[in-house]
Amino acid sequence: MWPAIWIVWTCLFAGFETIALINKRENDTLSENLRLLFHTRTSKAGRAAFAVGWCGFSAWFAIHILTETM
Repeated sequence: MWPAIWIVWTCLFAGFETIALINKRENDTLSENLRLLFHTRTSKAGRAAFAVGWCGFSAWFAIHILTETM
């Protein structure tokens, strides 16, 4: 059951993101919304918070997948 849910979720995300990329509207892609959320264009603190969060998540996820822990 869970693999099917993850597949559906991934396909829905890919579909919505593709639509957002094609229609060229402002602030409708994930990237644009993350930039707004973290104020990466105007705030050094926001850029740092995003970088630390992204690197932290990436490191944790790699360890989680490769070692099957956490």
